[in-house]
Amino acid sequence: METDDGPTLAEVGASAKQRERAERSGEVFSDPERRPGRRNGRKRRRKRRSVFLREHAADGPAAAAPVALAALAIDIPGLAGSPAIALPEPPVAAPKNAPRREGPFYGALDLGTNNCRLLIATPRERGFRVVDAFSRIVRLGEGLGQTGNLSDAAMERAIEALKVCGAKLASREVVRTRLIATEACRMARNGAAFLERVRAETGLELEVVSQETEARLAVAGCGSLVDPKASGALLFDIGGGSSELVWIDLRHPIEGRRRIADRIRSWVSLPLGVVSLSERYGGELVPRGVFETMVAEVADLLELLPEVGALDEAVAAGGMHMLGTSGTVTTLAGIHLGLKRYDRRMVDGVWLSGAQVSGVIDQLVETDYEGRVANPCIGRERADLVIAGCAILEAFRRRWPVERLRVADRGLREGMLVDLMARDRVWHRARATDGNGKAS
Repeated sequence: METDDGPTLAEVGASAKQRERAERSGEVFSDPERRPGRRNGRKRRRKRRSVFLREHAADGPAAAAPVALAALAIDIPGLAGSPAIALPEPPVAAPKNAPRREGPFYGALDLGTNNCRLLIATPRERGFRVVDAFSRIVRLGEGLGQTGNLSDAAMERAIEALKVCGAKLASREVVRTRLIATEACRMARNGAAFLERVRAETGLELEVVSQETEARLAVAGCGSLVDPKASGALLFDIGGGSSELVWIDLRHPIEGRRRIADRIRSWVSLPLGVVSLSERYGGELVPRGVFETMVAEVADLLELLPEVGALDEAVAAGGMHMLGTSGTVTTLAGIHLGLKRYDRRMVDGVWLSGAQVSGVIDQLVETDYEGRVANPCIGRERADLVIAGCAILEAFRRRWPVERLRVADRGLREGMLVDLMARDRVWHRARATDGNGKAS
């Protein structure tokens, strides 16, 4: 029996003009369908209102605002069910006086070691449109490695961000949500008490997900960027407190429709990330020797990956590539492209060669802290974390020296939205009716 595997695209309905405005100000427009500044066909100046929220990119570059996407679905035999690669395109205007279709709305929240992130979206044909987004650096795991507990200051920052998320979810009357917490809450002795406080003060009930679930959500969120001609891909997500590695093996075809998650051969969650590593070795002053020590520590942990020997052989045979869905790799891509400000449209899906990745990593290791702060793709919020991220990536690359790396500016939240909508069979229902809502 054929199942509804989920969408093949993710539509984000912000116009190019709105995106340009958001990127200039470092802010995200709350409702991308509404276009401020016009009334009765006339332009008018107005002050920014509360529909704008500054988006702090925590484990990613600053000012990553929504972007309009049009579907460019790529048929990957045996890999149906992932959001497909999409290219930017301005949305098509609706006919004048046409009724506006709204909802249902779905919400996905990811409270990580470094970030608190939220997406709210509504289904569209074989995809979804993001109507609201929020991201703020909270550094929930700050000091966790030394004390084993979440600090009072970190919990306060997280709760303030979660209150904003709760208000957004309530204002949209979201019908289904998935609200997850990851490594910091998994590790902390007071993690359960913190989540109870979150429930009491914000009304949000967060689920602490397993490491396996976190890895699978990352695959669901960005798996469509896997090259269908490759023999496999090594997907990685370098987080604040943990780093996930997933081997996607494409060498043997599978009959019938299958999600890309069905091609996972092996996975591991390494017990370190950019926050924990930078706290241990320092983040502002990182000489080459310290960088190499970090790389060596990560390299020792790679033996934890099940079937690591088989992966070594698969990489040596050729045809594999890496797929990165972390702020580290999107930062490297933005720097390589020479972006004056971070632009998701330029970064998501871009390919980098091994030489290009090495060049940017070497450049960053040789750049002092203030130089990293001044880089528009890093900023002060991440300047003390990016070298640790580079060390983790460099350990991956030295163990598995593939020539190509693809960059994904998407991840857990998109994976949760795909899963929620697929469970509700929203695309199955859409295919079962014609454009007038009648059974086809």
